Amino acid sequence: MDLWGNMSELSGSQSVDRALGLLSMVGRHADRGVSLSELVEESGLNKPTTRRLLLALMRARMVEQDEESRRYYLGEEAYVLGSLASRRFGLLQMAMESLIRLSRKTEDSSFLSVRRDTYSVCLYREEGTYPVRTHALQAGFEHPLGVGAGSLAMLASLPDDEVDAVLAANETVLRTQYPMLPPERIREDVRTTREKGYSLNPGLIFANSWGVGVALRTPDGGVAGALSIAAIDSRMQEARQAELVSYLTQEARRVEEKLAGMFASRNQQRPEAAARTQSRRMK
Repeated sequence: MDLWGNMSELSGSQSVDRALGLLSMVGRHADRGVSLSELVEESGLNKPTTRRLLLALMRARMVEQDEESRRYYLGEEAYVLGSLASRRFGLLQMAMESLIRLSRKTEDSSFLSVRRDTYSVCLYREEGTYPVRTHALQAGFEHPLGVGAGSLAMLASLPDDEVDAVLAANETVLRTQYPMLPPERIREDVRTTREKGYSLNPGLIFANSWGVGVALRTPDGGVAGALSIAAIDSRMQEARQAELVSYLTQEARRVEEKLAGMFASRNQQRPEAAARTQSRRMK
């Protein structure tokens, strides 16, 4: 697929930057899609340029347009590339056994989420066997950091200055699209999450959909992602919340041990690679 050939009427690297910027914007609206006018406003590009870039992305199957709503969504090729990237970075592979165990133990759906700039994106959903399920979060869905259990767990694990920057960047979208979760409410939730050691979404996004989450940390203290469990409200009494958090914490430690092993392996390989390079230069 010749994405760049399809944009020959625009100028070189600037066209690439603009197209990738639009692709990222479409990804940020993965759950509900995004309209042409919204992309024009968000990107600052004029409508003809935005439309030409979108058509090129659609020909490359990176973006698709719903025929009825005319809104744009990530396409099949974007999904394929995302799947390949997840194998490269390995977090989903490391967490898969934990997600399966969580859903088998609890009968509820479990999730792996990661940070994407000021947003959280759900990488994977493992279905539980309980007949009544919540469908509030699916793989590929994206929300501002702090919206949802896994998302809140990640935000609460960031330093205060990053929390402030994230909430400032997302203030408009929070107040307009998530009126139940303005920045001041999320800031309170961050404090509560830090005190308890886990996050709780008490049905704030969808009334009957509750969730608990814990962050995943890298060996250097960074935030790798979050594990979370969602269930209908009748299955989230306080006693059961504690049980679910216990399971989440156990599995988070398992994933973090795998992350530590990966980091140790990479750190060991770097000096060896540097030594080989230096040896070749000396020959």
